[in-house]
Amino acid sequence: MSANAPDRLLNTLTVKDDTDIEEGVVHHGPRGLSDHFALGFTKLLRVIADTFFAKRYGHRAIVLETVAAVPGMVGATAVHLSSLRSMKDDEGWIRTLLEEAENERMHLMTFIEIAKPTSFERIVILLVQWVFYVGFFLIYLVSGRTAHRIVGYFEEEAVLSYTLYLQEIDEGRSPNVPAPAIAKHYWKLPDDATLRDVVLVVRADEAHHRDINHGFSNKLAGLPADMAQASPYPAHADSIRMDA
Repeated sequence: MSANAPDRLLNTLTVKDDTDIEEGVVHHGPRGLSDHFALGFTKLLRVIADTFFAKRYGHRAIVLETVAAVPGMVGATAVHLSSLRSMKDDEGWIRTLLEEAENERMHLMTFIEIAKPTSFERIVILLVQWVFYVGFFLIYLVSGRTAHRIVGYFEEEAVLSYTLYLQEIDEGRSPNVPAPAIAKHYWKLPDDATLRDVVLVVRADEAHHRDINHGFSNKLAGLPADMAQASPYPAHADSIRMDA
């Protein structure tokens, strides 16, 4: 959620800044059929990703961030149309979801600079994106609660994946290359920032999206709003465009 998101939405969430959120141990236990479906769907996709990419975390990030940028745009579209039909305020959801989609897209733009996608991976991205967009849109139309829970679980897996990526870097199995210029601009990183710094802020982004989407799902399910604890969101550039 950006700093400009409406205060009333922020007031429904409790910000938690301890290290548990960053280390990937936060998990929303499933309640009911909707949550179990969301968790099962996420675990299935995790198995597919593990089989396809193994420990090639840079290439995994490219394909998965392409998918991760879809739910925010789908959710924002659905909420926008619902707000128009009902003639009721969206309570800040549209801006928050659009920010999520844009943030995930910037993850993709960053990792493209780090791990150049192969021609095969570009084809996979093209196919997966359209299939997932249509499928997720249908899920959102049937149950927004389930859709947001899926994203919450997706982000739990993303936090875990980036934690494992950090281990690969720290143990020397993945080179800690200099951070791309686009990453240093977007996350306001120092000139000497490295891949490790990038993975840390990306993981923090994912932790924040995880908590926001679990919070949205809770709200739609009629659960107490304070069940969602929002991880801090890293600072981002006001403009995503770099100076020429």
